[in-house]
Amino acid sequence: MLGARAEVSFPFRGARDEEVLLLGNVAAKVLHTPGHTPEHICLVVTDRTRAPEPWFVLTGHTLMVGDLGRTELASSAEEGARALFRSVKVLKALPDYLEVLPGAYSGSVCGRKLSGKPTSTIGFEARHNTAFRITDEAEFVAAMTADIPPPPPEAAKIRAANSSAVPVMAGD
Repeated sequence: MLGARAEVSFPFRGARDEEVLLLGNVAAKVLHTPGHTPEHICLVVTDRTRAPEPWFVLTGHTLMVGDLGRTELASSAEEGARALFRSVKVLKALPDYLEVLPGAYSGSVCGRKLSGKPTSTIGFEARHNTAFRITDEAEFVAAMTADIPPPPPEAAKIRAANSSAVPVMAGD
């Protein structure tokens, strides 16, 4: 699933912000959450056989347990941080009980203070995730652009492969 704003070299059906995708008894609401990448999306998932309220949110590399995603791998660090600040406001508006299922945890280079715990809740992250708690945009941008670790060695190649229709083989 790609967000409608994804810039890739192959045909795809992009999901729009606020669009609800129905998959049997499951509904997945798309949230455009740029910051880690300009096209990033989160999916708020509801099991309609259990309740009308959402059950969990797939946050990819926007919100992870203990940190937020890096903002400089697909844009300038400041531009990405400003976009991520707006995306964080969207996630903070979700119910506290909502489970957070991120795309990475401890050991990933996509965050700086990631926990080894694979899941959390919006409420727990709102109380204990230092970056997620920041409410002032200037302070947020300063925090997200300070002490940026070196990019992964293959970051540009990975980004190019993800947007290409040409398969990338191991060792390329």
